[in-house]
Amino acid sequence: MIEELRKIGKRLYSEIAPYRYAFLREDQYSQKPPRGASGDRTFPVDKKAEEIILEGLEGLNEPLSIVSEEYGLKEIKGGGKKVLIDPIDGSKNAITGIPFYCSSIAIAEGNTIGSVTTAYVINLLTGDEFYAEKGRGAFMNGHQLKTQKEAEIYLVAYEAQTPKKDIPVILHLLGSARRTRCLGATALDLALLAQGSISIFVSPAPSRSFDFAAGWLLVKEAGGVFTDIEGRPVDNTALGLEKTTTLLASGNEELHKKALKLLRGGKQ
Repeated sequence: MIEELRKIGKRLYSEIAPYRYAFLREDQYSQKPPRGASGDRTFPVDKKAEEIILEGLEGLNEPLSIVSEEYGLKEIKGGGKKVLIDPIDGSKNAITGIPFYCSSIAIAEGNTIGSVTTAYVINLLTGDEFYAEKGRGAFMNGHQLKTQKEAEIYLVAYEAQTPKKDIPVILHLLGSARRTRCLGATALDLALLAQGSISIFVSPAPSRSFDFAAGWLLVKEAGGVFTDIEGRPVDNTALGLEKTTTLLASGNEELHKKALKLLRGGKQ
């Protein structure tokens, strides 16, 4: 299945690239676009990416139950394994010319995050592919990934959907880091954590399963730790379109313990 997803990724990388400069063509974005199934705005780049992914999955000729940010729910051949799609993670980056966005696909055997068995994330600016299968490790472009092993908090990446509300919740953690980044694409943040570039990722507002399902498996297979911001496992989180859980991912257990302590208002 990974090889089939990589075929889809190659088409995405080829055909989505021209949309990088779509923000310069004001006629495409002069009116508010419609909202997708998740409630977020659907821009032309989102629609095109989703079309490419759906066509690729339909071409597999397998029964699948698709959950997509834009389309919603779609059954192929009567439905089967769940496939969670975020056609463009980082849409606002894409439409404003900020070069940090990706496509994310996760395949699950059941109805919870813990049942995700396959993950694929492609950086649509560089073409770098991150992928994992449960029990077989995580990889980028064929090289096995490992999360950060040191206990030092070098870099904390975060998502702040409502900065005024979210940043105070994570302020102690941000203040403990050597560097912080708010990059705007959760799946790509988690992929970079899996490769050891990010120490800790935190999102204090509830996220939807398709936002982090692929990233969850990448982090776990690379040796990282993944819970909500209270330290509770997210494995039993239902797969669907609703916002369900906060996110906290770390390179190792020691980093995770430090992050939880800081989130509770303590000091390192």
